[in-house]
Amino acid sequence: MTVQKFVTYNSLDINGEVLEDKHELKFTVLEKSGNYLIHKDILRHQSAQKQGTVSTKTRSEVRGGGRKPWRQKGTGRARAGSNRSPLWKGGGVIFGPKPKKVILKLNKKERKLALQTLLYNKRNSISVIDNLENLVELPKTKTFYNLCKKCGIDLEQKVLVIVSKKTPALKLSTRNMKNVELISASNLNTLSLLKAKQILLTPLAINEIKEIYCG
Repeated sequence: MTVQKFVTYNSLDINGEVLEDKHELKFTVLEKSGNYLIHKDILRHQSAQKQGTVSTKTRSEVRGGGRKPWRQKGTGRARAGSNRSPLWKGGGVIFGPKPKKVILKLNKKERKLALQTLLYNKRNSISVIDNLENLVELPKTKTFYNLCKKCGIDLEQKVLVIVSKKTPALKLSTRNMKNVELISASNLNTLSLLKAKQILLTPLAINEIKEIYCG
């Protein structure tokens, strides 16, 4: 059974001061723990990232080995039919990995529920910065670093920055910071949310999250 939870945030300006405007997020979460859904979605996400191109050759695929190395009887040696047997050096591989594609299915409603549950669980770690997409005009790491310091963001911990659109300046400003991950609201996933200790949102990103995941 699901219940609705409401969370309200005040946005911060470039100097870290609280603005008057408020942003409300409505989450639909399970009455009991929804951690099993989060786990299922993370497994789905990780399996989708696998290339699945690993491959080995069996004895029939290894080049050579057509001739019998020595006659069947009378040599005193163990009988052998091919020098590409898995028992030989340079032979094939027994039960080795082959290319495969693993698809773990998760219903859309389950995925939305998992994301909403995780966002609600991290509600105390979320900060909203007004107009962050346009605040960084030049691609300078120092500009973004100073902005985080003014807003009380600890850059020693994992920080997830969720914006409506990744601007080139913002992308270049954050890519050299090891604990900062920049993601657009349309590509939000449970793995990035789970790893983050602090989450930065923008009003435009909140509107997208409402439209895509909380609708």
